[in-house]
Amino acid sequence: MITAVDTNIILDVLIPGEPCGESSKELLDRHLSKGNLILCEMVFAELSARFTSEEELASFLADTRMNLVYSNEKSLYMAGSRWTEYARKSAKNRFSCGKCGHAFEATCPQCKAVLTKRLHVLADFLIGAHAIIQADCILSRDLGVYKTYFSDLKVIDTI
Repeated sequence: MITAVDTNIILDVLIPGEPCGESSKELLDRHLSKGNLILCEMVFAELSARFTSEEELASFLADTRMNLVYSNEKSLYMAGSRWTEYARKSAKNRFSCGKCGHAFEATCPQCKAVLTKRLHVLADFLIGAHAIIQADCILSRDLGVYKTYFSDLKVIDTI
């Protein structure tokens, strides 16, 4: 079994005192015992902010037996096309819940003006598409984008 890992699960383990730290570590351990843990370039890049050197990050990945697996053209195209679908739907200035994906409009409580939002960056879509093409599932707590735009991806957020 090949399991992709999202940045938030790894950060839970790396950052002392994170509320989900222990459960994320157990989740990683359980899936490592079933096969390989992989991450894509975006997760690697996001993790690099937590390490003082490339060697330190490489050592962490080797110690945890997580491997960088590069994206291919199929996953990159999928990421772009699903992001385009998201951007088209988001043109209505609707917000979406990060947990369930429910879309809604928001207004300022004081002046009642409709709030606008910026689009998600492409990173979540690159991570999701990479997981679909390269893995059997993904470990993540970021369910909204995956549930809405990657319903064909098995997302595991708890043990």
